[in-house]
Amino acid sequence: MLRPLSPPQARSRTGGGVLASALRSPLIRSTLRVTLASLLLRLLGLYVNSRITSLMGAEGMGLLQLGMNVEALAVTLGTSGIHFSVTRLVSEELGRGRPQAVRGILRSALFYALCFSCAAALLLILGAEAAAGMIGEARLALSLRCFALGIPFLALNSVLSGYFTAVYRPWKATLSQGAEQLIMTALILVFLPLLPPGRPELGCAAVALSGAGADLCSLLLSYLLYCFEVRGIRGDRSLRGGMRRLMSLSLPLAFSSYARTALSTLQHLLVPRALRRSGETASAALSVYGTVSGMVFPVLTFASVFFNALSELLIPELTRSQVRGDQAGMDRTAGRILSGCLLFSAAAALILFLLGPWLGRKLYRSAEAGMYLRLLSPLVVVMYLDSVVDGMLKGLGLHLSSMFINVLDAGLTLLGVTILLPRFGVRAYISLLYFSECLNFTLSYLRLRRLVAIKLL
Repeated sequence: MLRPLSPPQARSRTGGGVLASALRSPLIRSTLRVTLASLLLRLLGLYVNSRITSLMGAEGMGLLQLGMNVEALAVTLGTSGIHFSVTRLVSEELGRGRPQAVRGILRSALFYALCFSCAAALLLILGAEAAAGMIGEARLALSLRCFALGIPFLALNSVLSGYFTAVYRPWKATLSQGAEQLIMTALILVFLPLLPPGRPELGCAAVALSGAGADLCSLLLSYLLYCFEVRGIRGDRSLRGGMRRLMSLSLPLAFSSYARTALSTLQHLLVPRALRRSGETASAALSVYGTVSGMVFPVLTFASVFFNALSELLIPELTRSQVRGDQAGMDRTAGRILSGCLLFSAAAALILFLLGPWLGRKLYRSAEAGMYLRLLSPLVVVMYLDSVVDGMLKGLGLHLSSMFINVLDAGLTLLGVTILLPRFGVRAYISLLYFSECLNFTLSYLRLRRLVAIKLL
């Protein structure tokens, strides 16, 4: 996509009944426990984005987004499907009543993540200049090396986060993410103003180093929380059995992730170049890309915090229902969650449409950002629903189907970027954003309907 890397109850046919029923669900209650903290973190993230924009400008934000897209590809190589695999395997063992097997799975997963992440970090460090040259922005080489330092910490933390999701302890992952965000924010606000003006590449490097330091602190906190979680659990700690299962699940997912992320990264890297070919200056093209990717999308996805957490918790919830053969439970969960998501996302889209120009001025002092917020606000409905459907597909073991859809979407959108952007410019860019999101959601929803009976509202 072009978008910037947990007896059946009677259900009312009214929107209020849907929400009331949803709020009685243990799955929803588990999600609500972390939503407030996540919203605060999103607010903090918007503030940091606003400060970075004010210090580096739209062009600097565009440069940073290009670097972060290359980092996203390296992180995909470093994690190689480990988060989902841990969540799925731990959920399966708990669903079968075998908690003693969990520690062996976690040890195998940590070893797997360490090997893949160190290889990815080394590859990014050695290939930083070549990657920056391919992008056409030699200024990015230093930032890419700095981004590489945090990849092992991110991968190891992804293992622990997958475990916390599987055991319905999402607040522990949220606490770790909160510490990461706070530390990163403090480092950015301290060091970024000290840099000389007119050197956006130094600002990008400072952000990357701040992120790596914050990732390390977050990993240490997650590991401490994990040790408290499993201190009374005994079981097989061998790497052999757990590693075989982990590899059989992770590697197919990893290869499809490589393809999807590589195509998506290439899309993002080609956008400024394609806009230049349409007649925009280099600075203007980078500014448009930075405005949409670095300013507008964080606002569009701000309210998705609840459904992002929910899509994670749907993996263990549906996995356990599937293991038990509870088809009615799967149908009920899918219909209830999607109905609530539809109502919520429609309200969020309306608010963003009405307040888009005001938010652009208040957050970024940019009328252009406000214009794009209003223009892209209807996408919120599709984006939020797609996030939930994706979590359901993974929970039902259809992760490869989800990845195939993502790869197809990325390939078609890349073709559109290559052919349409040089000819039609910004109009084609906005159209492709709509095309990408709608195609991905439609295909994912149709795939889900083949296994689950969904009744909306």
